[in-house]
Amino acid sequence: MSGMNPKVDFYFSEAEKWRDELAKLRTIVLDSPLTEELKWGVPCYTFQKSNILLIHVFKEYCALLFVKGALLKDTYGVLIQQTENVQAARQVRFTNVQEIVELEPTLKAYINEAIQVEVSGLKVNYKKAEEFSIPDEFLSKLEDNPDLETAFYALTPGRQRAYLLYFSAPKQSKTREARVEKFLLQILSGKGLNDR
Repeated sequence: MSGMNPKVDFYFSEAEKWRDELAKLRTIVLDSPLTEELKWGVPCYTFQKSNILLIHVFKEYCALLFVKGALLKDTYGVLIQQTENVQAARQVRFTNVQEIVELEPTLKAYINEAIQVEVSGLKVNYKKAEEFSIPDEFLSKLEDNPDLETAFYALTPGRQRAYLLYFSAPKQSKTREARVEKFLLQILSGKGLNDR
């Protein structure tokens, strides 16, 4: 199969689950003008150095993830938004090879559409950090600590969003408060949620 990147082979050969499904997805994707790379520990397929899609696995399914899937027309209604907070990416999920075989023409059409979206320069309109609600547990800390407020708003919008989503996720107030407490020093240090 042309276009196979040896650096990515391990992902497919060491897969304990979904091995046949992953092999079929790889064949379909490599029958396109995309370049196979390894990013974030998973196969990433690019067009002129722009990320177009990923192949990845989960416990219950394997998937193709279109990086700008929100911009695709989804003519066949197969794209899934992983969670309500995912703004750009969309998945097509599979639990067996037959599903992939049946959707092969659709997948190829979506891959071509994703390439055209990239070529056209279309961008996803992300919600701004200020459009996300600030949980009360964090809001009270910002109001009580001007240095924290200054540090938080000095962070990039993406880092602000990540914190707000992480702090808002738990249902219980005490869990939200524990998360806020855990990351106060990191925010004051000008670091994002995943920065070390």
